[in-house]
Amino acid sequence: MLPNLETQRLLVRPRTMADFEACLAMDRDIEVTKHIPGPWHDPEQHEAFVRQRMQADYGPGLGYGTVVDKLHSGRFLGWILLIPADGTGPEIEIGWRLVREAWGRGYATEAAIPVVRHAFVTLKADRIVAEIAPRNAASLRVAQKLGLTDAGMHHDQGAIWRRFQITRSDFASLEAAGR
Repeated sequence: MLPNLETQRLLVRPRTMADFEACLAMDRDIEVTKHIPGPWHDPEQHEAFVRQRMQADYGPGLGYGTVVDKLHSGRFLGWILLIPADGTGPEIEIGWRLVREAWGRGYATEAAIPVVRHAFVTLKADRIVAEIAPRNAASLRVAQKLGLTDAGMHHDQGAIWRRFQITRSDFASLEAAGR
């Protein structure tokens, strides 16, 4: 599982079943999930999907992290993931989802920076990928702020995604530049 990671405003902690209802509520907001295919409108399938994701073992140092606001009593803001791409790897995927009230405040980027650092420094990953819906402008900006570069279009699960990536050497260059 992901370790606890902190920033000035946020705590990213391992996601637990205590986060289940908050995750379901976030996914029920059609603005939050409009770019992501999933069983959001079927309560039974939605709950099974989230439960499976929460209970899966993604390997040492990998998994979902719950993003909470340290300055406001640990308020649930969303989650960030660092898991094997498509659940099987060998590539490692990063992704994020936040409640609508948390949008536009830099939380996704702020939470993702220590997760990227963890992937390269602790896990010694060679590359991290992200697949983002081409119309999801906010997530595209987060990927770019993280230093991920556009690797073209990718077809997966019946959808078209814009694939982004960052290599260990790209990360090292960003760190050397003081990011």
